[in-house]
Amino acid sequence: MRTLIELYDERPLDNVLATEVFRPETTVILCPPEIDQNRTLKENLRAYFENRGCETEIRFQPVSLLDAEKVAQSLRKVIAKYPDCALDIAGGTDAALFAGGLVSAETSLPVFTYSRRRNTFFDIRGAEFARDVPCLVTLRVQDCFQMAGGAMLPGRMDNQCLSEYLPIADDFFRIYQQNRQQWPNIVTYIQRISQAALTANGPLTASGPMQVRDNGRVLEAPERALASLEQLGLISGLSVDPAVGVRFDFRDENICFFLRDVGSVLELYTYKAALDAGIFQDVRLSAVVNWEAGRKHTQSVTNELDVVAVRGVMPVFISCKTCEIKTEALNELAVLRDRFGSAVSRAVIVTTGGSVRPVTRHRAFELGIEVIDQNDLKTETGLRDRLRVIADWPEIQDNPGGSEPHRV
Repeated sequence: MRTLIELYDERPLDNVLATEVFRPETTVILCPPEIDQNRTLKENLRAYFENRGCETEIRFQPVSLLDAEKVAQSLRKVIAKYPDCALDIAGGTDAALFAGGLVSAETSLPVFTYSRRRNTFFDIRGAEFARDVPCLVTLRVQDCFQMAGGAMLPGRMDNQCLSEYLPIADDFFRIYQQNRQQWPNIVTYIQRISQAALTANGPLTASGPMQVRDNGRVLEAPERALASLEQLGLISGLSVDPAVGVRFDFRDENICFFLRDVGSVLELYTYKAALDAGIFQDVRLSAVVNWEAGRKHTQSVTNELDVVAVRGVMPVFISCKTCEIKTEALNELAVLRDRFGSAVSRAVIVTTGGSVRPVTRHRAFELGIEVIDQNDLKTETGLRDRLRVIADWPEIQDNPGGSEPHRV
């Protein structure tokens, strides 16, 4: 097979996977006219293959995939121009699949497909090259965004330096759990007395009175929590004097960020749990996606995913919540999974916000979102073990392709 014919699908993976595996000289994508007119999407798809090292010429053939006769006509034209070709029917509409069957019957066009459940390609008719071929493709997080026409932007944390903080992640989370009910107040107190740390080249020092005001409330200095943070080495030089106030130094700028942001401790803990699971080849913390890679950040839709992990071609999108789960959060997570994932994608929401209401669990079930709550976080390996189960795909071996997890 020198030419692959693809039927465009809204699920990005179905548009690229066969080209990744079989590396044809040319890939012809039969797509709706509006897709053919979308220069940004087409350029991004070509860039995806280039970044993946796939030297394939990508051509787009506009046709209504809802009109079986027009699809059949387009297929005949492609066959005439590229006689050594085969048709992938993993994607496309029912009408397009029907047309593919008709043309295959009249021309002996080889046809094959991809089984998501088995993660294997299958010969449907005359495509022996695809018979029982396993998919060993391993994607990165940025690939999942790019194949859908998006781009990954820098997030709130520089992933290059995260390995430095993995040794303290479990103990940091343990301190959080011990102070979970008061954590928002603790963070607010630290914010109030550490404004100077945010100034350019400012000292990483926090100092202030024993009591601070926040929206009419009076917050007391969290002496016990601060002592635990100092013992862990996140802060140093802690001084608590009722007459003078509180003073301490942050270990570094990133620790300052962690302690001034309510949800960062859970996100860091989840990131580490995904790495410790040992089945993902890429894990990213604070993955910001620009929905249209060809447009400026200020001109397009952007969203942030707290943690994204990829196993083989399966992305797992994880949202972390230290408060009660809202329906809006579930809806947003489902939209991001459907936009940048595939039929094998998983969506997970991790919450420490107390018991999850039955109506919320039901809504999560309807959207296909897994909920990990406090019950799963009671043991040191609870979160890691749940992630392993959620990402369980028997046909994919641990670390497919033998690659080590990316810790950046």
